Amino acid sequence: MADSYLTIESPCEGLYKEKGSKFLAFAYPVESVSQVKEILSELKKKYYDATHHCYAYVIGFDKEEYRMCDDGEPSSTAGKPIYGQLLSNNLTNVLVVVVRYFGGTKLGVSGLIKAYKASAEVCLAEASIVEKKVRQLYKITFQYEKMNAVMGLLKRHDALQRNHNFDTQCSIEILINREDEDNFVEEISKLQNVEFEFLASV
Repeated sequence: MADSYLTIESPCEGLYKEKGSKFLAFAYPVESVSQVKEILSELKKKYYDATHHCYAYVIGFDKEEYRMCDDGEPSSTAGKPIYGQLLSNNLTNVLVVVVRYFGGTKLGVSGLIKAYKASAEVCLAEASIVEKKVRQLYKITFQYEKMNAVMGLLKRHDALQRNHNFDTQCSIEILINREDEDNFVEEISKLQNVEFEFLASV
Protein backbone atom coordinates (compact mmCIF):
# COMPACT_ATOMS: atom_id res chain seq x y z
CA MET A 1 0.00 0.00 0.00
CA ALA A 2 1.23 3.47 -0.89
CA ASP A 3 2.24 5.91 1.86
CA SER A 4 1.60 8.95 -0.33
CA TYR A 5 -0.26 10.05 -3.45
CA LEU A 6 -0.20 12.84 -6.05
CA THR A 7 -3.01 15.34 -6.47
CA ILE A 8 -3.43 18.97 -7.57
CA GLU A 9 -3.11 21.87 -5.18
CA SER A 10 -5.86 24.11 -6.58
CA PRO A 11 -8.31 24.42 -9.49
CA CYS A 12 -6.88 25.20 -12.93
CA GLU A 13 -8.14 25.46 -16.48
CA GLY A 14 -7.10 25.22 -20.11
CA LEU A 15 -8.48 25.86 -23.61
CA TYR A 16 -8.20 23.71 -26.75
CA LYS A 17 -9.65 24.49 -30.19
CA GLU A 18 -10.22 22.12 -33.09
CA LYS A 19 -12.06 22.88 -36.38
CA GLY A 20 -14.20 25.59 -34.81
CA SER A 21 -15.09 23.57 -31.71
CA LYS A 22 -13.98 25.06 -28.39
CA PHE A 23 -13.03 22.79 -25.49
CA LEU A 24 -12.88 24.48 -22.08
CA ALA A 25 -11.13 22.20 -19.59
CA PHE A 26 -11.28 22.52 -15.80
CA ALA A 27 -9.49 20.50 -13.11
CA TYR A 28 -10.43 20.51 -9.43
CA PRO A 29 -9.06 18.86 -6.29
CA VAL A 30 -11.92 16.77 -4.82
CA GLU A 31 -12.35 14.33 -1.94
CA SER A 32 -15.90 13.02 -2.41
CA VAL A 33 -18.54 12.26 -5.03
CA SER A 34 -20.82 14.90 -3.48
CA GLN A 35 -18.11 17.52 -4.18
CA VAL A 36 -17.95 16.28 -7.79
CA LYS A 37 -21.75 16.66 -8.14
CA GLU A 38 -21.67 20.22 -6.77
CA ILE A 39 -18.93 21.29 -9.19
CA LEU A 40 -20.68 19.67 -12.18
CA SER A 41 -23.93 21.37 -11.24
CA GLU A 42 -22.21 24.79 -11.08
CA LEU A 43 -20.44 24.28 -14.42
CA LYS A 44 -23.65 23.16 -16.13
CA LYS A 45 -25.38 26.32 -14.87
CA LYS A 46 -22.51 28.58 -15.93
CA TYR A 47 -22.03 26.95 -19.36
CA TYR A 48 -25.68 26.06 -19.91
CA ASP A 49 -25.41 26.76 -23.66
CA ALA A 50 -22.52 24.29 -24.23
CA THR A 51 -23.05 21.16 -26.35
CA HIS A 52 -21.44 18.70 -23.91
CA HIS A 53 -20.09 18.59 -20.34
CA CYS A 54 -17.79 15.52 -20.31
CA TYR A 55 -15.71 14.49 -17.32
CA ALA A 56 -13.69 11.92 -15.43
CA TYR A 57 -12.58 11.72 -11.82
CA VAL A 58 -10.45 9.56 -9.55
CA ILE A 59 -10.95 9.56 -5.75
CA GLY A 60 -9.07 7.80 -2.95
CA PHE A 61 -5.38 7.40 -2.21
CA ASP A 62 -5.51 3.94 -3.82
CA LYS A 63 -7.63 5.30 -6.74
CA GLU A 64 -10.47 2.89 -5.92
CA GLU A 65 -13.29 5.26 -6.95
CA TYR A 66 -13.47 6.59 -10.50
CA ARG A 67 -15.96 7.48 -13.20
CA MET A 68 -15.97 8.58 -16.84
CA CYS A 69 -18.84 10.39 -18.59
CA ASP A 70 -19.23 11.06 -22.35
CA ASP A 71 -22.36 13.24 -21.90
CA GLY A 72 -23.80 12.43 -25.32
CA GLU A 73 -20.55 12.13 -27.26
CA PRO A 74 -19.96 8.72 -28.95
CA SER A 75 -19.05 6.03 -26.40
CA SER A 76 -15.51 6.24 -24.97
CA THR A 77 -14.54 9.32 -27.01
CA ALA A 78 -14.57 11.84 -24.15
CA GLY A 79 -14.62 10.48 -20.58
CA LYS A 80 -12.07 7.75 -21.30
CA PRO A 81 -9.34 9.99 -22.81
CA ILE A 82 -9.85 12.48 -19.94
CA TYR A 83 -9.50 9.60 -17.45
CA GLY A 84 -6.40 8.46 -19.32
CA GLN A 85 -4.72 11.80 -18.60
CA LEU A 86 -5.45 11.44 -14.87
CA LEU A 87 -3.85 8.00 -14.95
CA SER A 88 -0.81 9.05 -16.99
CA ASN A 89 -0.14 11.86 -14.48
CA ASN A 90 -0.69 9.35 -11.63
CA LEU A 91 -3.24 11.67 -10.02
CA THR A 92 -6.06 11.01 -7.58
CA ASN A 93 -8.65 13.15 -5.77
CA VAL A 94 -9.01 15.09 -9.02
CA LEU A 95 -11.99 15.90 -11.27
CA VAL A 96 -11.44 17.06 -14.86
CA VAL A 97 -14.41 18.49 -16.79
CA VAL A 98 -14.25 19.42 -20.48
CA VAL A 99 -17.03 21.71 -21.72
CA ARG A 100 -17.46 21.60 -25.51
CA TYR A 101 -18.97 24.21 -27.77
CA PHE A 102 -19.64 22.59 -31.16
CA GLY A 103 -18.12 24.54 -34.04
CA GLY A 104 -20.12 23.09 -36.93
CA THR A 105 -17.60 20.51 -38.17
CA LYS A 106 -17.83 16.92 -36.95
CA LEU A 107 -14.50 15.59 -35.69
CA GLY A 108 -15.18 11.86 -36.00
CA VAL A 109 -14.34 9.27 -33.34
CA SER A 110 -10.55 9.56 -33.53
CA GLY A 111 -10.77 13.36 -33.73
CA LEU A 112 -12.92 13.51 -30.60
CA ILE A 113 -10.59 11.21 -28.66
CA LYS A 114 -7.62 13.38 -29.65
CA ALA A 115 -9.45 16.62 -28.76
CA TYR A 116 -10.64 15.48 -25.31
CA LYS A 117 -7.23 14.02 -24.49
CA ALA A 118 -5.49 17.23 -25.57
CA SER A 119 -7.96 19.39 -23.60
CA ALA A 120 -7.30 17.46 -20.37
CA GLU A 121 -3.56 17.50 -21.11
CA VAL A 122 -3.47 21.29 -21.62
CA CYS A 123 -5.44 21.82 -18.42
CA LEU A 124 -3.35 19.50 -16.23
CA ALA A 125 -0.15 21.09 -17.58
CA GLU A 126 -1.30 24.23 -15.72
CA ALA A 127 -1.82 22.34 -12.44
CA SER A 128 0.45 22.54 -9.44
CA ILE A 129 0.93 18.84 -8.58
CA VAL A 130 1.59 18.06 -4.92
CA GLU A 131 2.43 14.92 -2.98
CA LYS A 132 0.26 14.20 0.05
CA LYS A 133 0.80 11.65 2.79
CA VAL A 134 -1.73 8.90 3.42
CA ARG A 135 -2.78 9.27 7.05
CA GLN A 136 -4.28 6.84 9.53
CA LEU A 137 -7.09 7.90 11.84
CA TYR A 138 -6.99 6.49 15.38
CA LYS A 139 -9.10 7.01 18.48
CA ILE A 140 -7.25 6.93 21.81
CA THR A 141 -9.01 6.53 25.17
CA PHE A 142 -7.23 7.06 28.50
CA GLN A 143 -7.55 8.31 32.09
CA TYR A 144 -6.74 11.97 32.75
CA GLU A 145 -3.56 11.10 34.68
CA LYS A 146 -2.14 9.58 31.46
CA MET A 147 -2.47 12.91 29.64
CA ASN A 148 1.24 13.85 29.69
CA ALA A 149 2.38 10.43 28.49
CA VAL A 150 -0.16 10.40 25.62
CA MET A 151 0.56 14.00 24.57
CA GLY A 152 4.30 13.36 24.62
CA LEU A 153 3.81 10.37 22.35
CA LEU A 154 1.62 12.33 19.94
CA LYS A 155 4.21 15.10 19.75
CA ARG A 156 7.01 12.65 18.95
CA HIS A 157 4.98 11.27 16.04
CA ASP A 158 3.77 14.66 14.69
CA ALA A 159 0.18 13.50 15.17
CA LEU A 160 -2.59 15.85 14.12
CA GLN A 161 -5.35 16.08 16.73
CA ARG A 162 -9.02 16.16 15.74
CA ASN A 163 -12.02 15.61 18.04
CA HIS A 164 -11.16 15.40 21.72
CA ASN A 165 -12.88 15.14 25.07
CA PHE A 166 -10.71 15.81 28.13
CA ASP A 167 -12.73 14.72 31.17
CA THR A 168 -12.02 12.06 33.81
CA GLN A 169 -12.11 9.60 30.94
CA CYS A 170 -10.39 11.25 27.98
CA SER A 171 -10.69 10.46 24.29
CA ILE A 172 -8.98 11.96 21.28
CA GLU A 173 -8.92 11.30 17.55
CA ILE A 174 -5.56 11.68 15.83
CA LEU A 175 -4.07 11.43 12.35
CA ILE A 176 -0.60 10.02 11.78
CA ASN A 177 1.35 9.39 8.59
CA ARG A 178 0.93 5.80 7.44
CA GLU A 179 4.72 5.40 7.07
CA ASP A 180 5.06 6.01 10.83
CA GLU A 181 2.15 3.79 11.88
CA ASP A 182 4.17 0.74 12.98
CA ASN A 183 6.39 2.80 15.29
CA PHE A 184 3.37 4.62 16.71
CA VAL A 185 1.46 1.38 17.43
CA GLU A 186 4.53 -0.18 19.02
CA GLU A 187 5.01 2.79 21.38
CA ILE A 188 1.39 3.32 22.35
CA SER A 189 1.00 -0.42 23.05
CA LYS A 190 3.55 -0.01 25.86
CA LEU A 191 1.44 2.61 27.69
CA GLN A 192 -0.64 1.01 30.43
CA ASN A 193 -4.37 1.77 30.68
CA VAL A 194 -4.34 3.48 27.29
CA GLU A 195 -6.63 2.03 24.60
CA PHE A 196 -6.41 2.81 20.92
CA GLU A 197 -8.56 1.91 17.93
CA PHE A 198 -7.92 2.25 14.19
CA LEU A 199 -10.80 4.06 12.44
CA ALA A 200 -9.84 4.71 8.80
CA SER A 201 -7.23 5.64 6.23
CA VAL A 202 -7.63 9.16 4.83
